[in-house]
Amino acid sequence: MIITAIKQQVKRADRYSVFVDGKYAFSLSESALLDMRLNSGMELDAAQLEGYKKASGDDKAYGNALRYVAMRPRSIWELQTYLRRKQVEEPVADGIIERLTRVGLVDDVAFARAWVTNRRLLKATSIRKLKLELKQKRVSESIIDQVLREDETDERDSLRQLIAKKRARYPDNLKLMQYLARQGFSYDDIKSELLS
Repeated sequence: MIITAIKQQVKRADRYSVFVDGKYAFSLSESALLDMRLNSGMELDAAQLEGYKKASGDDKAYGNALRYVAMRPRSIWELQTYLRRKQVEEPVADGIIERLTRVGLVDDVAFARAWVTNRRLLKATSIRKLKLELKQKRVSESIIDQVLREDETDERDSLRQLIAKKRARYPDNLKLMQYLARQGFSYDDIKSELLS
């Protein structure tokens, strides 16, 4: 078996199709193609061809994971869930996560910081709600505590902002209290702010 052609794909310019004996065999990213040092005219045996086909699938999974984490910061758990959903074998998934962690694209501390910053910019959010959201993303308790200690937002000030914003929608104090409690603010703080 001989590699007869290597052509850049039309729809995915970052991938190259490899043809063996005139027929499409597999595709690789540009970096994987260079790493494997494949070229036209190269002879392959059946075992090598199967190895390259497996490497092609692993390379494609890595490219998809890279695009997934490029959209927005992701927790390690989110990436694991994504790779499971895409039916990537566990050892391959572990390798992808380790590789993305090594280059700093997957980092639970950075993810938690970005999450808190983003939530604080969008709306007044309680520490309790932020903690719950990060727990749902399977960020460890120690990282959550560290990031929330770094957050300098005044909880009472956030509560005041939210009360001012929602006062017209909830003219009844009881309904406003219930809403604020659902947002994770403490009953004592809510009572104190509403009665002051």
